[in-house]
Amino acid sequence: MDDVPIPINPGSTKFTPRMRAFIRARGMAYSTEKTYIHWVKRYIRYHQYRHPADMGASEIEGFLTHLVVQKNTAKATQDIAFNAIIFMYKEFMKVELPELNVVRSKKMPKIPVVFTHEEAKAVIAKLPAPSRLVAELMYGSGLRIMEALRLRVKDIDFGMGVITVRSGKGNKDRRTLLPNAIVDKLKAQIEAVRSLHKYDSDLGFGEVYMPNALARKYPHAASSLEWQFLFPADKRSVDPRSNVTRRHHLHDSTVRKVVRSAIKESNILKHASCHTFRHSFATRLLQNNYDIRTIQELMGHSDVKTTEIYTHVVGQGGQGVLSPMDES
Repeated sequence: MDDVPIPINPGSTKFTPRMRAFIRARGMAYSTEKTYIHWVKRYIRYHQYRHPADMGASEIEGFLTHLVVQKNTAKATQDIAFNAIIFMYKEFMKVELPELNVVRSKKMPKIPVVFTHEEAKAVIAKLPAPSRLVAELMYGSGLRIMEALRLRVKDIDFGMGVITVRSGKGNKDRRTLLPNAIVDKLKAQIEAVRSLHKYDSDLGFGEVYMPNALARKYPHAASSLEWQFLFPADKRSVDPRSNVTRRHHLHDSTVRKVVRSAIKESNILKHASCHTFRHSFATRLLQNNYDIRTIQELMGHSDVKTTEIYTHVVGQGGQGVLSPMDES
């Protein structure tokens, strides 16, 4: 249950619990909370556990420069650490900082590894259920693995032919396409969820984890079919944070493991993973000449520059170049 927020003692005077409470009051995504807390803790540890109130610009510069010089971190990683620490000072602590002089990372983003269409289909064909359907959503709809696993029954709109991704990266909702090829499979999956939910309910269970304050706002929704996870776990488990027995969604490690095995069995000699399906979705759309702004929207990228990296994969950075060896 890595995506379920840990409980916070409202009376705590400790620094990180208070910062967690501040982030949640802002309505920020739990993934952002975990990331920011991670980097704040690293910053504090790096400076021998000095309190942030006793540090300032020079300590921030030292830590961020350390990430580049000693740790050789990528630009995106350094940017995330920078954002976390600046948020802590400016937003949480209300401390104004002078202009920072930081050694910036020059490591450029790597061109993503992608499957050919044939490779993607070959890997998917070797996956057992329900991981196969998860992979088909990653490749067919451009979902991240956790976006697929967090889908609820109500997020699939067969009438409109869309899938709603809620609280994706950046805590944003978006819609993406529902592949016609897997409509029947998704309907069968929902029927399986219906049967499992009835079984749990008959035994006195049947409630599902509800995000944020929705459990209080809609007290009966947790027991409804539409809020059940599309890919429920095999077993019920006790949520250590609330001590309530529930059926959470399938764990991502289960899917990642079988995908790695399927890639190996398919003799694909690429550094591929579950995320390769999402990269391949965007690349395939580019190859089929879809507008890059449309692809940006489907992928949920806040900046089109993130989407444009796929043009380098398909050789569309300019007009495409024909090798002299391929000339007739």
